[in-house]
Amino acid sequence: SPDLKFEVTTVLNTTPYLIYFDPSGAVKTANLPIWSQVITEQKQFFYEVAGSEMAGKEAFGYFFNGFYLPHELAHALQDEMEGNVPGSYENEYFANVVAMLWWKKHGNQAQLDQCYESAKTMLKNLKSPVPSGVSPQEYLRTNYEQASSDPYVYGYIQFAQFIMIYEDTTLPAFDEFVGSYLKK
Repeated sequence: SPDLKFEVTTVLNTTPYLIYFDPSGAVKTANLPIWSQVITEQKQFFYEVAGSEMAGKEAFGYFFNGFYLPHELAHALQDEMEGNVPGSYENEYFANVVAMLWWKKHGNQAQLDQCYESAKTMLKNLKSPVPSGVSPQEYLRTNYEQASSDPYVYGYIQFAQFIMIYEDTTLPAFDEFVGSYLKK
């Protein structure tokens, strides 16, 4: 939309949250991590769930220096359109759909395929944190802060969403999806 104007600066800022959108400052930022600055405990998480040191480092790169940048920019779009949107399953799902469709639009299917294979491996090595009888949406809605600070919990939610969206053949193209969102 030529009428939509929002500015987001991408910055190197490795924190335990890894990659995130921060609307709170004078300049809104998409904060990106770099592997050499990731804390040891998080590196161990990636090694464990991806199956090896090499696979863990690659999975980190596929997602946190690739797929999740347009995901965070989708959160910036939400912020511009709706104001400060709290973390929720639905907002993460929206951002993951936007990122998936963006990567497809730009012909990056090979990179999505790598993410998909990596996500499937990692999901096999993670246990669902969602209690029986509770939907993932309700679980994340009521436990977002706690869940987002635990890589085993948040990783499960994010990688499960990635797989679900990757396998969804009913999604429209990027321009149609984002265009519909902008018309709301």
